[in-house]
Amino acid sequence: MNWKKILQDKRWFWIGLGLLAVLLRLALSPEMIERYYSRSLFLVIRRGIDTIMGILPFASVYLLFFILLGVLIFQGYRFFNSNTTWPKKIGNALFSWLAFSGGVVFFFLILWGFNYGRVPLERQLGLAAKPLAMEELKEELDSTTAMLSTLRAKLPGVSDEAVSADFLPPHLEKTLRAELQRLLRQLGYPAVGKVRGRLLFPKGILLRISTAGVYIPFTGEGHVDPGLHSLQLPFVMAHEMAHGYGFGDEGTCNFLAYLCCIQSKEPVIQYVGYLNYWRYVASNYRRHKREDYWKFYENELPNGIKNDLNAIYEEMEKYPDILPKVRNYAYNSYLKAQGISEGMKNYSRILMLVHAWRKR
Repeated sequence: MNWKKILQDKRWFWIGLGLLAVLLRLALSPEMIERYYSRSLFLVIRRGIDTIMGILPFASVYLLFFILLGVLIFQGYRFFNSNTTWPKKIGNALFSWLAFSGGVVFFFLILWGFNYGRVPLERQLGLAAKPLAMEELKEELDSTTAMLSTLRAKLPGVSDEAVSADFLPPHLEKTLRAELQRLLRQLGYPAVGKVRGRLLFPKGILLRISTAGVYIPFTGEGHVDPGLHSLQLPFVMAHEMAHGYGFGDEGTCNFLAYLCCIQSKEPVIQYVGYLNYWRYVASNYRRHKREDYWKFYENELPNGIKNDLNAIYEEMEKYPDILPKVRNYAYNSYLKAQGISEGMKNYSRILMLVHAWRKR
């Protein structure tokens, strides 16, 4: 066996880079990641990505998809036309897959993934985030409902019918990006670059896997399913943009999306921020007090808000989940692998963060 030739194989390089990146992620403290990556190296990467990808008139993930498809076809051609034995073919393919995986892990962490290990937002902002007692959860439900009623009544030309896309401002992506940048600077975070919030067609491509939006580190762009109702779109887009500005934690991005929306100069975006937060509050309250929730829904929730919620639910029913249990298991495992111990429940951390923010 020619060990020198084996060790000179470039695939070892990518496997080594992947392992090195993982070890570095485990070794670095949150303070080191915050200082040397999230607030320094990542900002350089952010500017570079926006310079290259941001000018494209379409989501660059489409380009990435066709590049990967081309590589797959080429490798498949090489695999089936190789003159070696089948055991060698399979062994060589597995080795190549390991090298590819190493490269994916390396670029994932370097381009964005290290942000999962940064100092938690609540620690940087001095927020005492903790689970809400049932009394506090009910207070959140009541106060948010009152705010929704007030904001909805201020929308020009509003009626009891569901708020439509006509109420949204033009150039929504640009508006939300400016609002989010202003918020981050207000909170003491850098907000360099112009993170994109792309619509990812066809409609339902993400919703059918129980996902409203996704951030792709390899392209540096956030993506939102255009099948979302207009009353969901601004919140989800702000959430994905928050990922792009260096935040991995889902609850944190929900919190930033909430603040971005409720502090907006656009009344309808303010309403969207409170409405999407209300849904998290209501979902948690319903889980513990189901009968009380439905009494509240029927007797105390204004008809206009009910119609908005029903319009959202009706839109979502157009895109039923495909293998929801498989998706939930896979994404839950992914989040836990990134250090988010509560998995998908992390999304609901918005309740603790908002409550702590108000108490402060």
